Amino acid sequence: MKKTDTPKGNSTRVVTAGRRKEWTQGIVNTPVWRASTILYDSVADLRAAGARDTHHRLFYGRRGTPTQWSLADALTELEPGAEGTFLYPSGVAAIAAAMLSVLSPGDEVLIPDTAYDPTRSLANGLLARMGITTRFYDPLIGAGMADFIGDSTAAILLESPGSLTFEVQDIPAIVAAAKARGITTLLDNTWATPLFFPAIAHGIDLTILACTKYVVGHSDVMLGSVTAAPGHFARLRDTSFQLGQVASPDDCWLGSRGLRTMAIRLRQHEQSALQIARWLHDRPEVATVLHPALPDCPGHETFLRDFSGSSGLFSFVLQGGTEAARAALIDGLEHFGIGYSWGGYESLAIPVDPHRHRTATRRADAGPMVRLQIGLEDPEDLIADLAAGLERFTATR
Repeated sequence: MKKTDTPKGNSTRVVTAGRRKEWTQGIVNTPVWRASTILYDSVADLRAAGARDTHHRLFYGRRGTPTQWSLADALTELEPGAEGTFLYPSGVAAIAAAMLSVLSPGDEVLIPDTAYDPTRSLANGLLARMGITTRFYDPLIGAGMADFIGDSTAAILLESPGSLTFEVQDIPAIVAAAKARGITTLLDNTWATPLFFPAIAHGIDLTILACTKYVVGHSDVMLGSVTAAPGHFARLRDTSFQLGQVASPDDCWLGSRGLRTMAIRLRQHEQSALQIARWLHDRPEVATVLHPALPDCPGHETFLRDFSGSSGLFSFVLQGGTEAARAALIDGLEHFGIGYSWGGYESLAIPVDPHRHRTATRRADAGPMVRLQIGLEDPEDLIADLAAGLERFTATR
């Protein structure tokens, strides 16, 4: 692909990014390069390879092939100002590697109370065993982070919006407080992707994606990534090599294939989710819709200021009702599967109970909560399905 300085839109960038000629060799899609052993012409060549930087050079299969490099390079291009990207076999592996690259025994990490549950498990488990302490904070702390930071704080993790209740964090304010103290910031940016929130441009040091979701987009691959701002990539890469992290070339190839349609899929996810969220907002059975683009969602004004779009994941709170009534709503849905994850082409619905996980904040919701992943089906069919579900909820309640 010819390089130009002309600004590109999101759809153009996801189509063209990472397609270096030396990797594609004239083929539109970068081929699948599977490798463990790399052969050298001589002992001298082998020793020379080990003495130089192996980034984007064939050395050993664990260090990658053009299939992995192409996707990593593409994700770097989607983050203006980024230095590089490392790929992982899952989003959780990406979170763990990013955290371990910046934390040492005796350090403290700050994590929002709304964080993805495996992130909380990592903090309370592996990090604690390593002598790294965690304090959970109110995701809406904003500029108050300056007073929350402690003497041993080494890193601040952000997740915006939160996984279950979708609070939007004031990332510029938190980043400013962190930079004033020389503290590293990490962001789980899976919900927005760099297309709706370019994290590195907003001052984040390490931005994390569960590529399983919107990058892959077809519910058939586990994949994660961490993209680093200048000055942070070398330590991330070294830590990941020491941990033996490597993403399968077949999975990376599927990630690259999914990436090419991510912009257009996100537009459809956004449009359908907003239509359904607004419909739910007007239903008498629903107390609150937690969608960042709707005024009722905490941090909505921050969302309008910082984000250029919204994706297909949100929650709603029912007006009263029991666990059995919520189950009746979900169990009878025709077009919504019941399962974890999101970001694929199919719609999903699960019960969520955020109060079971939080320690720094409390919620007093009017009733049970349901999280929806809005897929690529016709939104009118999904609305009809949900309407029938709400009728079951009312009958059971």
